[in-house]
Amino acid sequence: MNRSLGLGLTHYPLLAGTDANMANLLSWTLRDPDIPEQLKNVDCWSEEKRREWSDDFGASAAGEHRAALVENLKICREALDDFEPDIIVVWGDDQFENFREEVVPPFCILAYDDIEVHAFGKMIERKLPNVWGLPANTTFTLRGDVNAARRLTDALLTSGFDMAYSYRKREETHFPHAIANTQLFLDYENAGRTFPYTILPITVNCYGQHAIARKGGLARFAEIADEQLDPAGPSPARCMALGAAVARSMEKTGLKVAYVASSSWSHAFLNDKDWHLHPDTPADQRFYDAMVAGDREYWRAATGRQIVEAGQHEMLNWFCMLGAVDELGLNLTHSDFVTTEIFNSNKAFAVYSGGSDI
Repeated sequence: MNRSLGLGLTHYPLLAGTDANMANLLSWTLRDPDIPEQLKNVDCWSEEKRREWSDDFGASAAGEHRAALVENLKICREALDDFEPDIIVVWGDDQFENFREEVVPPFCILAYDDIEVHAFGKMIERKLPNVWGLPANTTFTLRGDVNAARRLTDALLTSGFDMAYSYRKREETHFPHAIANTQLFLDYENAGRTFPYTILPITVNCYGQHAIARKGGLARFAEIADEQLDPAGPSPARCMALGAAVARSMEKTGLKVAYVASSSWSHAFLNDKDWHLHPDTPADQRFYDAMVAGDREYWRAATGRQIVEAGQHEMLNWFCMLGAVDELGLNLTHSDFVTTEIFNSNKAFAVYSGGSDI
């Protein structure tokens, strides 16, 4: 019986909103007075960007983008249901949510039992409607296993991988959306409310030098001109080493484990060199082509500086997952790369299966 599965997917927050609001972030960016005016001129945009923006500010293209994402999420969910995991390890970034000025761990296992999570997170504060038409205060139960999380933490520490852990969520903030949206989108039709699987979350300090400096979020160019950068996040190589260490530890439990990377790839609002106007598609394409070709050396050679300069901060979650699937000898059985010029981030999807039998 196959006891390992790897998945890569997006936790794109605007997918939970309506098509009319999916390009809101670009609209906000275009109001930044420090972005050169010629770059805001629609006539100077690429043909694809003009097509997506059109005369409805992206509303029609949003429907196309959503359809591509939902179809890939469906494929990931079908693979998950066929596999029937005992537990799902999810690597996701903490975006100024649990971890703030008091402490910013490179990695942290959230050793929580079942927890009630607001389905729509910050959308509540921004008063944005959700695509399901549900009440803003809708919640779902995220199933946890504190004992499994404790055992994994202990195994990692014993094997020499220094791992932080948390027994309690920060009270005044939303649950880390990279983890919450993984359940929300893998149970897309039911807005996360009928998801039957247990999740073991591992947060990654993907935002590194921007974790506190930009509060894990958006910033105007005037605000970042003299920003005091934070220390770097964990290196891509260290993320792959963590993934491998987690896989080795979980293999010893005899459990059927799904390993999930939760993130989009380059983000426009992190792509400083391109004025936050679009993601770095060429940089993403190189990683995607290497992944499909099984060229892991390209991934292993990546540096933290390279990742930050392309706005690919959150891809560190994928480095963790790929470290796990390589350790387990899983094979890529599905992948897709959904690009966009106006919806903030490119989204990659992957399914890895195979592995050892018991």
